[in-house]
Amino acid sequence: MMTIHFRAVNYTADIKLKEFTKERIKKLSQFYNQIIEVLIFTKVENNSDGVNKWAELKITIPGDDIVVKKKCRTFEEAIHKSAQSAERILKRKKEKIKI
Repeated sequence: MMTIHFRAVNYTADIKLKEFTKERIKKLSQFYNQIIEVLIFTKVENNSDGVNKWAELKITIPGDDIVVKKKCRTFEEAIHKSAQSAERILKRKKEKIKI
């Protein structure tokens, strides 16, 4: 059973963002069933362009940690893109185990 921790840095996250994040992260277990813990850090960066929302996923699996960071216009997009990258990494790890 994986544990999910959500951290909002320099802002207060609303419940919808937290729920969206948990639902999206739960899907990662379809690709790799040995996920121990997922830490999600979201942060607003002070810059002039609109691309200032960070999402960082730290996924703990036996023997390794996977860290993925994305910066986008919205938190949802950043979280989704981070999760997509994590899925690709987890699939590769699973393939290596099979070989």
